[in-house]
Amino acid sequence: MLKLRLLNAVAPAYFFTATAVTFILHFGFFVPTIFPNPDMSLRGSTALHTALFLFLMFNALGNYVMTIRYPAESANETAIPVCSPHCSDKVDAHYLLNGRHFCKLCKKVILKRDHHCFFTGNCIGNRNMRYFIMFCIYTSCVCLYSLVLGVAFLTVEYSISFQNPLTFLTLLPLSTGYFFMGTVSGLQLFLVLMLYVWLGIGLVCAGFCCQQVLLVARGQTWCQLQRGQLVENCSPWRANLKDVFGTRWILGLVLPVQTVETSPDGTDPPKQD
Repeated sequence: MLKLRLLNAVAPAYFFTATAVTFILHFGFFVPTIFPNPDMSLRGSTALHTALFLFLMFNALGNYVMTIRYPAESANETAIPVCSPHCSDKVDAHYLLNGRHFCKLCKKVILKRDHHCFFTGNCIGNRNMRYFIMFCIYTSCVCLYSLVLGVAFLTVEYSISFQNPLTFLTLLPLSTGYFFMGTVSGLQLFLVLMLYVWLGIGLVCAGFCCQQVLLVARGQTWCQLQRGQLVENCSPWRANLKDVFGTRWILGLVLPVQTVETSPDGTDPPKQD
């Protein structure tokens, strides 16, 4: 449990640090190098790249805040269940009834708990699942877009050709070796390392997002899947998605705004007509 609490504190710090580094690299290195002293023909491209990056970053951070702002706990239930002797300390939640869990880390009863997200420091349930999914989508887009700009930066600044697919695969080990030989600077090695960080985070977020959308469409949660529970859901997949994303789901795709109404007592959001 101590490791889980430590991860719960370190993960948000890692997210904000990676976000700040990405922002600095984009405006401090990538754009000035790829578009140096742009003339009229390149000024539009520079503005387009800047606007696209800010749009993706705004939605990633906005949905991150919304995930924290609209937690999934029950506002009327404060009972803490007695720990079962069969429950390991490595497990971060106790199962109660009717899709309710008591999270050991949040110390709250969570409605329709899916999992505990260490990057946001709270649990993900039906009330904030929409914001969490959009957070994963835009985080993946920011990372993969930064990866493309980073490759373009290395091509322009250091004349590295990526026509051979093996170039990217061998870039990190070669850069590390050259760094200890004194040929590559620390900044160059850091830029190469960030390429792999963006690739890893982007792919993980994209895959995790696809999994969450599939679970939502099936009316199932990750907790239920881990326990091997088969959910008999009579609602069609469209109704399940509408229950999570709301009727204004198109607006939620482009802006981090509330699209699902929640009742003040913390119960499940009412289905909209």
